This record gives sequence, structure tokens and C-alpha cells, in this order.
Amino acid sequence: MKRNAQIWLAACLGSAALVAGCQSTGEMPVEETTTTTTAPSLPIASPIALTRSSPFVSEMYNFLVQDEVMPPAACSTVFTGSSSIRFWFTLEEDFPALDAVNRGFGGSGIAHATAYFDILITPHQPHEIVFYSGENDVSAGASPDEILASFQTFLDKKTATLGDTPVYFVSIKPSIARLGQLETQTAANRLIADYAETRDDLIFIDITEPMMDGDTPKDLFISDRLHMNAAGYDIWTKVISEALADPERPTAAGCD
Repeated sequence: MKRNAQIWLAACLGSAALVAGCQSTGEMPVEETTTTTTAPSLPIASPIALTRSSPFVSEMYNFLVQDEVMPPAACSTVFTGSSSIRFWFTLEEDFPALDAVNRGFGGSGIAHATAYFDILITPHQPHEIVFYSGENDVSAGASPDEILASFQTFLDKKTATLGDTPVYFVSIKPSIARLGQLETQTAANRLIADYAETRDDLIFIDITEPMMDGDTPKDLFISDRLHMNAAGYDIWTKVISEALADPERPTAAGCD
């Protein structure tokens, strides 16, 4: 996958016309919405061969270019997942003690992160991975069991590639726009939290409880009532920082 990506990147960089094509052509998935009713056709185990029609090709191209311009340093903390990560514009300043890398791409599901693992994560040989995904899977009709299975496949890829590098799963967040999906989100979160109890390399981070006011999400969203405002990210920063500050937390081999 890495070699294919390098060849594809070289071809794109070699022609202005191709660069434009790599950035703008293909059937690009839309951002997270509230209207998706059918489960998407997502890759489960195999990497996606990058072509002009690959899903999220523009985002993957940009990540490849970033890594070419600024070669990744080992033992960073990679934040990856869907648009709640992508739109975390203050990520580096919110975690000044970390070498934080943002590899979020909006509208994605868990299986997309698995398929693009060798672009998103492998080059950074991270100290840990902070993972937020699954919300779009729920919105697309996936069951809690399907979400767990998809995440287990992501972890299988992580283990095969990076060994014991820990993964911090940020719970699927509640929102006003998707309040009708809260029951399924909660069930999926519960399955992954229980699964985390069986693995030393998986830590479940609950951001649901501090985002709720009783049975209703707090006013933590921009005008679409789905994506978070600064107050929402303040909550995420506090809760995730506490998890990363645990002196007993696992570490990747070769990283302090």
C-alpha cells in the first residue's frame, strides 16, 4: 500500500493537470449529514487502491503531500477519524505537550480508517492513536454489533502494523441533530467499552456523559446542531487529556 501510494503521489505531483484531477475528481463522500438512511459500501479488510475515483482521494492526497513536505517524526500522537477530528482546528494548541497530528477526514466510517491506515497512521509510528469514528456508521444504519466488528478489524490492522501501540477510542458523541440515534450510539459505545476491558492496548474514553444535560445534549454545537463549537472541544480536550495523563497508561514499544 505504501509503495502504491508513493507511485500515485509522484504521478500527481508530476503534472499540474493530474494534481487538479487528484484533488477534485471522483465520487467524493459528503460531510456528515443527518439524511443518510442506507448503510454505505465500506471496505472492511483490504486497503483501497488510490485512484481518481477512490473515496476521500482529495484528503488522502493532502495527507501524502503533508508527509512529503514535513516527514513524520516517530512517537507522535495521531488523532484520526471523522469530522469531529477533522474540524479540531485547535488540536495542536490544546495538546501542547504532545506531537499531535490531525488525520481526520469528514464523513468517514471506521472501515475507511482501516483501509487507509497506511496513509493515515503508519508513517508516524505513533506513541498512541486517538480514534473517533462510528457516528457516521450509526447514521448509515450499522448495528452496534457491526460497529464493534468493524472496529475490531481496525485493531487487527493496528496490531499487524504497529504491535502494542495503544488506541484510545473516544465514545460516539451525542448531538442534537442525531438525538434519535442516541440509543444505538449508546449500545455501540457499551460494546466497545466492554471490549476495552479485555485488551491492554485499548482505552475507552467516555465523552458522552459530560456532553449531556440529563437526556438532552448540551448546547455545544454550531448551526447544523451536529458539529461541535469551541465549548464542545473544550470538554473533549479536558477528558482526553486526563486519559493521556494517566501514569499507568500503556505506551508503544520504543516510545517513552
